[in-house]
Amino acid sequence: MSLFGYTRAGREPGGPRPPSPLLWIALIALIAGGLVLVFAWLAGWIGRDRVTAQSFTDAIEATGPPQPGFRRAHTKGVCVSGVFQGTPEGAALSSARVFGQRQVPVLGRLSIGGGDPHGADNKARVRSMALQLVSDDGQEWRMAMNSFPFFAVPTAEAFLEQTRAGTPDPATGKPDPAKMAAVLEKYPSARAFQQWAKTAPWSNSWANTAYNGVNSFRFTAADGSHRFVRWSMRPQAPFEDMTPQQRAQSDDDFLSEEFAQRLAQGPVRWDMWVTIANDGDPIDDPSQVWPAERRQVKAGTLTLSSMQPQATGACRDLNYDPLILPSGVAGTDDPILAARSAVYSHSFNRREREIASGKAPAATGKEGAR
Repeated sequence: MSLFGYTRAGREPGGPRPPSPLLWIALIALIAGGLVLVFAWLAGWIGRDRVTAQSFTDAIEATGPPQPGFRRAHTKGVCVSGVFQGTPEGAALSSARVFGQRQVPVLGRLSIGGGDPHGADNKARVRSMALQLVSDDGQEWRMAMNSFPFFAVPTAEAFLEQTRAGTPDPATGKPDPAKMAAVLEKYPSARAFQQWAKTAPWSNSWANTAYNGVNSFRFTAADGSHRFVRWSMRPQAPFEDMTPQQRAQSDDDFLSEEFAQRLAQGPVRWDMWVTIANDGDPIDDPSQVWPAERRQVKAGTLTLSSMQPQATGACRDLNYDPLILPSGVAGTDDPILAARSAVYSHSFNRREREIASGKAPAATGKEGAR
């Protein structure tokens, strides 16, 4: 008898027949094939209509000409830095150290919507603020906020559908209006967003713009109690609408130039206001606005004191993933929040590979990689 109980003839007399080698080969091939399919699925090589970080990044890239080395969205911007000071009211809502520390250093980015690294500031409807707060216990909080008050669509699938509708038709060089009309017809929130874009006034400065974190998060206090919240950075500078001259001017970079002039006069500040949800408020749908009468708490003040070109600034190689959160702050089941996190990561890795391989412009001046 051999070690496995079989004779050299293949089995003990009267015993069971050993498995056929062909059966083992087939089983191994089946397992290997399954692993290949799983890998291809996760990589986005099959099932192209489903939402993956790769398919989403590809869809964003398809809306404009290639821009290797640059961020895929909110491509044009500047690096900023300063401090955040929390309030006792903020500390009562969340145990996050940023609310209790005297001052927390901030590395941020101010930008405009769109994928053109040289786009005209007066043509971009959306203004954005991204922040990284690092507390003295080493924890990080990264935020990604925008000037719009709610998201255009409720789900990641709808977001991908909307993005693809904005892809230029090769025959015309412009998006197919029928595809965008179908999105507007399908999603009432997309129509509401379009109405906001058409009617809301345009701020004439990054400094007097309010930036909204339209996704919901969960704050946990030191006593273990928790609340669902959304937050905004509201400017201390009074709002001013863009003038007809600013709308028509040829200076593509007036936002960064104006912000530099402000900083030359002193720091620029925003107050962080946290809105607390009531039972029944939509937590996982950023396209739905909470009622204006919800309780609001001033949780801190952001002070920005310096600005650097993003081509050479410290924010260039930072991924402002909104799910990098400190203890005391947690994400929710909001599908847009999860999609943003995944796409930011995939886009960041793709951009870093382009920079490392020399496909991106040299990191100097306006032409530098972002």
